[in-house]
Amino acid sequence: METNVARIAGVNIPTAKRVVIALQYIHGIGPKFAQEIIEKVNIAPERRVNELSDAEVLSIRETIDRDYLVEGDLRRETAMNIKRLMDLGCYRGLRHRRGLPVRGQRTHTNARTRKGPAKPIAGKKK
Repeated sequence: METNVARIAGVNIPTAKRVVIALQYIHGIGPKFAQEIIEKVNIAPERRVNELSDAEVLSIRETIDRDYLVEGDLRRETAMNIKRLMDLGCYRGLRHRRGLPVRGQRTHTNARTRKGPAKPIAGKKK
């Protein structure tokens, strides 16, 4: 294998970690898909990335390219879905457009993550 880093789907995955954990550093691969991938490629769950041969890394890379939507493509698709909602002008699209919570959370208090830091309003104190 290369000296220290395995590059899969354009991401340098950590070499000292177990393969299942390291694969989760790729955007779009979580615990379930990571487990699925190592089962498809027949790699023992306790193996670490630095113990993998070049052929095994290549087969993992091919499996991900063939069967999963990850990194840039996934981000692009998500952005396209949000843009579609905004273009339609549906409720969810309007919430995205205004930068407010999309899924029905309360906004009277809270929602600071989505709305950003509080803006003071003149004459509001009581």
